[in-house]
Amino acid sequence: MLNKCDGCKAEKEPLCEQICPGDLMTLGTNGKAICRDPRDCWDCMSCIKICPQGAIETRVPYQIGYHEAKLIPMMGTNRITWTCIDIEGNVERFVVKNHNEVDDDNDDDD
Repeated sequence: MLNKCDGCKAEKEPLCEQICPGDLMTLGTNGKAICRDPRDCWDCMSCIKICPQGAIETRVPYQIGYHEAKLIPMMGTNRITWTCIDIEGNVERFVVKNHNEVDDDNDDDD
């Protein structure tokens, strides 16, 4: 976890704790978000996407990357921009439409 976490002070319960499907996120004694048991994490990245401070990051699982690789989402209104940093520090960004975005190019009348 990064030092950016403020424990979602404006919320009754931190957003990462609210959204985690495995009920793994909680606040540590320092008031910052922690995962109770990283081995049980599903890697769904819900906590990362919802964090308003950008305080949570994940390491890409060893199956698809090495220890230093990172995958960082930036939530937009209708899109998620994923920043991928490989083990050599190379950066690539990918933009993915949220499922809520209306695609005007997709004509269902055909």
